[in-house]
Amino acid sequence: MKTKIILPLVLLVIFLGASFQKLQNKPVLYIIGDSTVQNGSGKGSDSLWGWGSFINLYVNTDKIEIQNHAKGGRSSRTFLTEGRWDSIMKTIKKGDYVLMQFGHNDGGELADTLRARGTIKGIGDESKDIYNPIRKVNETVYTYGYYMRKYANEAKSKGAIPIIVSPIPRNDFDKNGKIEKDKYGVWSQEVAQQTGAYFIDLNEMVIEKYQKMGQEKVKAFFPKDHTHTNEAGAILNAELVTKGIKNLKSCELKKYIK
Repeated sequence: MKTKIILPLVLLVIFLGASFQKLQNKPVLYIIGDSTVQNGSGKGSDSLWGWGSFINLYVNTDKIEIQNHAKGGRSSRTFLTEGRWDSIMKTIKKGDYVLMQFGHNDGGELADTLRARGTIKGIGDESKDIYNPIRKVNETVYTYGYYMRKYANEAKSKGAIPIIVSPIPRNDFDKNGKIEKDKYGVWSQEVAQQTGAYFIDLNEMVIEKYQKMGQEKVKAFFPKDHTHTNEAGAILNAELVTKGIKNLKSCELKKYIK
């Protein structure tokens, strides 16, 4: 009688243990970036949304976990100096993925009293020592490329797979109905080539989509300014990110797309 009771219990424990281990081994898709990736608390405040909030519509979350760590107002520099990247580095593991999109806030001042979030333009090795009036510390500021390389290379050092995403374009049509390609889109692609990271040219993909739609239709995506999208605009961008993932040769992340 005892054997009949104990055996099912043992099998149940083994099953639960195996299920827990499988859950523990579930890969994570980390997303880092600014407000165009996750706006505010990510709950649609002021009708503004980032594309990272809708990746779950296209990814099988039964097989991969999504963690959107993007934060409004951050540049490639301040996401690092605030310790946000360090917290990810504590948990990221082999087989995880990192989608990274920065650039919208990198063009600001290096040491102003309002944000002090800018980076040196380009992807070179230049640096500048400043006093940061926000953090009240001396700081060495580097180029946009320096910070992006750091994210890509440190993710790879953990066995994770970095995917650099060029920043979405602003709603900035010229008189000919065209949107100019963002310089950070060019630089992000060059960093991907330098580091061997995967690259999704979201900037180019969205520009192409916007120009086909036309200025009047695109205007509906931007309820507040020329940078931040509403839900419909964010979903469109998330769909294009997903399309970009599908087009990445030999990237295993595509197997998690619905």
